[in-house]
Amino acid sequence: MAKTPSVLDLNLLGKPPGFPALSVAKGQALAEAASVCLEHQHHKSGKILKVTGVKTAECRLDWPAVTRQMRMTHNDLQEATADGACAIAISLARELTGLSVIERSRKGTGFDYWLGKDAGTLFQSKSRLEVSGIQKGDKITIERRLRQKMIQTKRSDDLNLPALVCVVEFGTPQAQLVKREP
Repeated sequence: MAKTPSVLDLNLLGKPPGFPALSVAKGQALAEAASVCLEHQHHKSGKILKVTGVKTAECRLDWPAVTRQMRMTHNDLQEATADGACAIAISLARELTGLSVIERSRKGTGFDYWLGKDAGTLFQSKSRLEVSGIQKGDKITIERRLRQKMIQTKRSDDLNLPALVCVVEFGTPQAQLVKREP
């Protein structure tokens, strides 16, 4: 009997209660960007996302219907790809690890978000999340980007916390979510 894929509903990023450190407005904007990227690659909501790394899984992606206004808002496809990858990575991290975004990281740290069980105690049960997006790429391109991002997270290894690196490719779509210990 085939296992039913888990569901990553990107619509939830823009609805309360959302995530501890992701406002409803920001969550909705990230979900919109992912939607534009996925539909740019001719995918329809309900598409299966192939996931490898910390777990091998298939997740059904559900996302908001793309409007003309959303296309115009996210017309810079490079920026939309980065934001859309964050939407998927944040949702994947919660689904596969149980960790949620608890704070946006500052520039120069080598990672994008702090993850944790709650926003309570700094550094307790926490991880770093670095995200990268690719519109359309082959296995070599994805692996190269993954290696680059894993190296990038070394900037903050003095924190002595694990790093999750997620590369999202919208063409297939697929994601690699890999954990690296400092």
